[in-house]
Amino acid sequence: MLEEQVKTVLEKVRPSLQADGGDVEFVSVNEAGVVSVKMTGACGNCPNAHMTLKMGIENILRKEIPQVTSVVGV
Repeated sequence: MLEEQVKTVLEKVRPSLQADGGDVEFVSVNEAGVVSVKMTGACGNCPNAHMTLKMGIENILRKEIPQVTSVVGV
C-alpha cells in the first residue's frame, strides 16, 4: 500500500519535472520509509538534482505520506 501511495504522489510531481525535460522513476520503498528514485532526462545530469530530490520530491512525499522518512537517488 505504501508503494502505491508513493507512486500516486510521484505522478503529481512528474509534470513539473517533465516541463524542464526531466523525470523521476520510482525504484523502491523499504520498511523504514526510505524511498529510492531515479532521476532521468535533464534531471539525471542536472547539478541541482539533489536539491530537487530533497527540497522538492522528499518534502512533498513526507508531507502527504507520514510513513516516508527520506528520499534517495539511485
